[in-house]
Amino acid sequence: MTLVMGSIQLGVIYGLLALGIYITFRILNIPDLTCEGTFTLGLAVSAIMTKHGHPFIALLVAVAAGMAAGAITGLLQSKCKIHPILAGILVMSGLYPINLVIMGRSPNLAIMDSVTIFKWAAEILPSSGDISKTVTAFVFTCAAAALLAMFFKTHTGLAIRATGDNEDMVRASSIDADKMKILALAVGNGVIALCGALITQYQNYADINSGAGTLVLGLASVIIGEVIFFKRGVTAGLISAIIGSIIYRFVLALAMKLPFFDASYLKLVSSVIVILALSIPAIKERAGLSQIKRRGAKNA
Repeated sequence: MTLVMGSIQLGVIYGLLALGIYITFRILNIPDLTCEGTFTLGLAVSAIMTKHGHPFIALLVAVAAGMAAGAITGLLQSKCKIHPILAGILVMSGLYPINLVIMGRSPNLAIMDSVTIFKWAAEILPSSGDISKTVTAFVFTCAAAALLAMFFKTHTGLAIRATGDNEDMVRASSIDADKMKILALAVGNGVIALCGALITQYQNYADINSGAGTLVLGLASVIIGEVIFFKRGVTAGLISAIIGSIIYRFVLALAMKLPFFDASYLKLVSSVIVILALSIPAIKERAGLSQIKRRGAKNA
């Protein structure tokens, strides 16, 4: 039961990371490496503010900080004409010392004795600690997904989607594609920072190296969701990303229960999951072509 509840809770919270990755990777069609820095930025901001007794404000400040970092990446890409991958790496690297300073130059920061939103929810909700944590995680993640779904149906949201689909057409339509990129990267990284902020309050500590591998984790969640539910529009994509995150957490939890599995293999398992998920469409396509060739050979 602990395995199931823990996987659901972490899967739902990390669903926010999947939402942010979905925005940059699928909607904007940009591989953004800033996420590894903004995730840790959310961790650091949430930890220090929660330690000073402001767990709810910590979430808002984390989102704002993440959006600022994403906007900087967008500016480097659009105004300075730096390659998207390089721009993400530069901002991610620049955030490392900033995150360290926020955390008081300590590589990790514990908030065991501080009041978090999860502890607050446990006192408010008439249920066990696991249930209150699960409900809290679902509230924040579902609210974020609903707001994003509504946003991407607005004129600005549709312009961002069009920029990701065909930037040249958007520019020909007198839409400022650069602003759309900056805004999308800001929104995506804001959601990722929120994920980091919630993870800090969930696990009661922050670590400066927690952001390593978050891009692979988020991609795995997005791709698993797409493989299961296919690509059916932005709203369905956002929902499938969250469900993919939960499934991904279950797979990792089951893998860690194997007797020969070591915690150091976690990133390797994550990479294998992403590789397999990315390969499924190609495997299906080859299988379809093989069936067509066989039918043609029989009819000949």
